[in-house]
Amino acid sequence: MNNIIEHYRGEHAATKDRLPGAGLDWLDTSRDAALTIFGEKGFPARGMEDWKYTNVRPIEKRPFRLARETASDAAIDTRLCGDMACHRIVFVDGRYSRHLSEPGNPSAPITVKDLHTALLEDADTLEAHLGKIADVSRNGFSALNMALMNDGACISIADNAVPERPIHLMFLSSGKEEITSQTRILVMAGAGSQATIIESYHSATGNVYFNNITTEIRVAADASVEHYKLQHESNKAFHIATLHVEQARDSTFTSFSVSMGAQLARNDINIWMNDEGANCDLYGLYMADGRQHTDFHTRIDHASPHCNSREIYKGILDGHARAVFNGQVHIHPDAQKSAAEQTNNNLLLSRNAEVDTKPQLEIHADDVTASHGATIGQLDDNMIFYLRSRGLDYHTAHALLVYGFAHDIVEKMTIEPLRHHLQATLAGRIPGLDRPHELASGG
Repeated sequence: MNNIIEHYRGEHAATKDRLPGAGLDWLDTSRDAALTIFGEKGFPARGMEDWKYTNVRPIEKRPFRLARETASDAAIDTRLCGDMACHRIVFVDGRYSRHLSEPGNPSAPITVKDLHTALLEDADTLEAHLGKIADVSRNGFSALNMALMNDGACISIADNAVPERPIHLMFLSSGKEEITSQTRILVMAGAGSQATIIESYHSATGNVYFNNITTEIRVAADASVEHYKLQHESNKAFHIATLHVEQARDSTFTSFSVSMGAQLARNDINIWMNDEGANCDLYGLYMADGRQHTDFHTRIDHASPHCNSREIYKGILDGHARAVFNGQVHIHPDAQKSAAEQTNNNLLLSRNAEVDTKPQLEIHADDVTASHGATIGQLDDNMIFYLRSRGLDYHTAHALLVYGFAHDIVEKMTIEPLRHHLQATLAGRIPGLDRPHELASGG
């Protein structure tokens, strides 16, 4: 562990003068403090309760380095997420690509900037927000991200603004071996505003690399933010992501998180409902096969009265894959009249696949409605028999049932091109399914 800590200290020393915001006293101080925390904590060990099912030793053993130069983008395909009218901001190996981006000239009351530009032009604004939602001391990954954050995006939506198109942040790996991207995303949605934010992660090759992402979102009073995160990276990659959201009075936050790639993928989602009337819906879909490992940890804090939350996460596991779901709902003493619902359903397609699921409710108020449940199972033989009696062969019946299990999450997505893209992606992952649109509609 000491060797890898010294390695990242060296990365900080070698790159600190070129990192976004270098020379800003408040940011340099924050980076140095985060590096100290990383030196004390290191990477999470399996002895820690939140990490006992997820072994990050494969990340710890490799000396990943920040990209020192912009990768060639000649072979990069920005259509990996389908054709969609949006403000598209592209990053390659963690660095902003002006050439590949299509921002569509977003301007006030909506601004979208890469982290370098935002810290040059809006440093005073960012000082009040950047790093103020995420807890840098949460674990070594959070501290490392703050110390080394080498690029990312800052999105600001003014009060009552409603962008006509989604804002798509696309993160691509060029295939360079053992590169790390320490990405930071900040979203500030003003009072009464509405916005759709998409994060997508893709790889051009099957090489080994390490993405460590922190996303901070502040949703002001009466605002509504719909957030999509699509992770379809190399099956040799490592993907660690943390989402922190603060919600004000009568705000709405909706999250869709889809995890299909990476050798090891971990998603921590933390929601703080800070004022009355906040609403939060979290939907997740994870698919893993081979020896992939995927881990979702969620925590929703009902800190005020009359707040509502709902979670629905579904997993499909094949081969020797392993999944973890740990969902925590914490209803504080003053959060009367709260309602919380949590569901985690898992489908095992192999005898060797494994799921560890742990839904949790911690309730300190007496006038609330709360429920949680989890299931782990295989396909129902009776349902397969029913479909075969209607003329389908075994493989098609099997595929259709798996698709239907996953489609329950996908159909809730409001962006039609994105929904169609994921339907096609599902079809590619489920053997025997080549007509997802017809099957989904009963054709």
